[in-house]
Amino acid sequence: MYVTLDEVLKELKTLLRPEQFNDYCPNGLQVEGRSSVRRIVSGVTASQALIDRAIAAEADLILVHHGYFWRGEDAAVTGIKKSRIHSLLTHDISLLAYHLPLDAHAELGNNAQLGKLLGFSTTGDIGKQNNHSIGLTGEVAEPCSGVQLAMLLESKLGRAPLHIAASDREIGTVAWCTGGAQNYIELAVKAGVDAYITGEISEQTVHIARETGIHFFAAGHHATERYGVQAVAAHLATRFGLEHQFIDIDNPV
Repeated sequence: MYVTLDEVLKELKTLLRPEQFNDYCPNGLQVEGRSSVRRIVSGVTASQALIDRAIAAEADLILVHHGYFWRGEDAAVTGIKKSRIHSLLTHDISLLAYHLPLDAHAELGNNAQLGKLLGFSTTGDIGKQNNHSIGLTGEVAEPCSGVQLAMLLESKLGRAPLHIAASDREIGTVAWCTGGAQNYIELAVKAGVDAYITGEISEQTVHIARETGIHFFAAGHHATERYGVQAVAAHLATRFGLEHQFIDIDNPV
């Protein structure tokens, strides 16, 4: 079954409300391909490896979380940017990218999907933009130690997290924000939770965790952001009767 590219874009605009976010990149259609869509490939980042796999899969459209044209980057289409865009245009494949809108969706977003995967119940949020929750707070399924939560993360994400065990207190409440949200640790501390989970860590994050006594987990930028894009693409596949394949390009960061 086919659907027009315009219909897909209209559905995503209704679903994700990209115009409501002040983001670091353009959300939506970044590279225009053929006007009809039958097969979608989703992935975390629009790397050359993902594009090559999508070409082999005969995709009409690639949906990602990390696309192109980030704020502050060189606007010239040269080097790897030229190679990536040339591959898309040569094969008439559209590239759609959604950054903060994909993090924030209450059901299909990265944070909602990660919480569901880990069995957390959501109780609130940290970090808002235009009334959209960027990070979430909640409760673990059962109170546990920091070691036990680290083991849960490794079993669910396939990657051992870096755990800053700033205290030996039991974990009952948690905050989380996928990707590179280590700076939200102070919002997590203000929220009064026992642990904070994100993708990355900075030098100062360690000291903040130690001095406030919060458990901190850097579970991987890529590893924590594989789930929203899959959920959104699956929604499109169901809505329009399309084929969908998630392609995971391994990334240890």
